[in-house]
Amino acid sequence: MNNVYDVVISRGRVMDPESSLDGVRDVGITDGMVAAISEGALEGRSTIDATGLVVSSGFIDMHSHGQNRENYEAQARDGVTSCLELEVGAADIDAWYGEREGSSLVNFGASAGHIPVRMKVIPDPGNIVPIADAAYRESTDAEMAEILDDIERGLQRGGLAVGFGLAYTIAASRWEILEVFRVAAKYDAACHVHMRGSGLIGPMDSIEGMEEILAASAITGARLHLVHISSTGRQAVPQLLQMIEEAQSRGMDVTTECYPYAAGMTEIGAAFLSEDDWQRKLGIDYEDMEWTLTGERLTARTFAEYRETNGMVIMHMIPDDIVDISVASPLTSIATDGLLEEGKGHPRTAGSYSRVLGHFVRERGILTLMDALRKSSLMPAQRLEHRTPAMKRKGRVHVGADADLVAFDLDRIIDRATYAEPALPPDGMVHVLVNGVPVVSDGVLQEGATPGQPVRAPIS
Repeated sequence: MNNVYDVVISRGRVMDPESSLDGVRDVGITDGMVAAISEGALEGRSTIDATGLVVSSGFIDMHSHGQNRENYEAQARDGVTSCLELEVGAADIDAWYGEREGSSLVNFGASAGHIPVRMKVIPDPGNIVPIADAAYRESTDAEMAEILDDIERGLQRGGLAVGFGLAYTIAASRWEILEVFRVAAKYDAACHVHMRGSGLIGPMDSIEGMEEILAASAITGARLHLVHISSTGRQAVPQLLQMIEEAQSRGMDVTTECYPYAAGMTEIGAAFLSEDDWQRKLGIDYEDMEWTLTGERLTARTFAEYRETNGMVIMHMIPDDIVDISVASPLTSIATDGLLEEGKGHPRTAGSYSRVLGHFVRERGILTLMDALRKSSLMPAQRLEHRTPAMKRKGRVHVGADADLVAFDLDRIIDRATYAEPALPPDGMVHVLVNGVPVVSDGVLQEGATPGQPVRAPIS
């Protein structure tokens, strides 16, 4: 008797970077998992015709700040099936997961976050990042002990990694960071770090910033992941990539990521924008900054005004050739650093993966299609699977893998989000399934779907 699967994705070009599979197949899905991959026809209770489409694992975004329905919908339309908040992370892991359990469109997960823990221990009125004492004051011995206890508790409760934003907590001592790295090493958790340094202009340029976290990794044995190398490194990206490659060649577990855009975004109240020489160090001036709420370019006056109220600002500061180098490097995975708030924000939230596939693969040939899929799915899964065995079932298309799958039209896929309209969905992302449940069908978001599951390390 022939098996009848819950869902069959039929006649798509199935691509899997781990096995190098690239051929027309039927994919049978049962109980949210891939149950069969066949050159012949499979029978399903429902069938998705993927003729002419590429079928791959859904994309895993390790750097997603927008952890709510608005952002999950935007990212699902871009092929993202797992949205993970690993840079900022959470102060209370149980509460963070509890808020999303049973109501999420896509899979979700978070790190134990040094930023929010520091803001809890050293009370700070900031939103995502600190704007007062948690940014500008060293911790006392008692406060540092509490920070370490809270981060350890977050890892015990299943936090995926330890998140850091050293450019936002500029007063955190080198010893405090080493101590947090030691906690991460104890639980085999990678440290996902926004480093202190920026570009090639000192003091504390990105070379020095990279040296700090490489040293912390070497001293403690903690795994290291440098977030958004292009926006932090800018002109120093080739040197940073060389440093990572050299560290890897000596047995260190060091990885990095990038997004495919020439602008960053941050809160205008961020500590690094309070430094007297921020313009010189970032290589930009007020007119290179765009207020997300209105699209206006800033002046000295409006910069000072908005620093008082705080909010998101886009910074046009990454050279185009650095974007190309970052995306093309075999060392980088793709992540968004995404956040939308009532339709305002950066186009990377809604368009990063479709931009890689459409602009960098199809139009320019900077990447092969298989390499782009590897960067978007397999590499993020591999970054996390040492601590979170469930990630061994993600980022792949094989029997036993989670049925987080996308089907897209390679001839058509492209991002449409812009800085003026950052929430516009891409074109050409036809089907997206999360745990075997369609969340995008024929390019249309499925309202009310909540198949997303927690991505969580084992709880001790």
